[in-house]
Amino acid sequence: MADIFNQAVEAMRRMPSAERDSIAQAIVSLAGHEAGPLDVEPEHLPYVLEGLAQIERGAFVEGEPEEIVARAFERARRNAQ
Repeated sequence: MADIFNQAVEAMRRMPSAERDSIAQAIVSLAGHEAGPLDVEPEHLPYVLEGLAQIERGAFVEGEPEEIVARAFERARRNAQ
C-alpha cells in the first residue's frame, strides 16, 4: 500500500499547484467520510462500476497523469460527436 501512496504523492508533485490543491482537497474531504458508500449519480454508475472492475483486474494505465487525462478527454470529445 505504501508503494501506491508514494506513486500518488509523486504524481501530485508533478502537477500544477491549482490541480494539486484540488486533488488534495478531495482527499481531505473523502478522508473525513465514514467508510460508507458515496452517492453516485445514476448516469455515472456504469462508469464507476467499470472503473472498479478495472481495479479488480489490475488494469491500470501507465503514463504521466496529464497525458492520461488529456487522452481521456479527447476520447470523450470524439464519442460525443
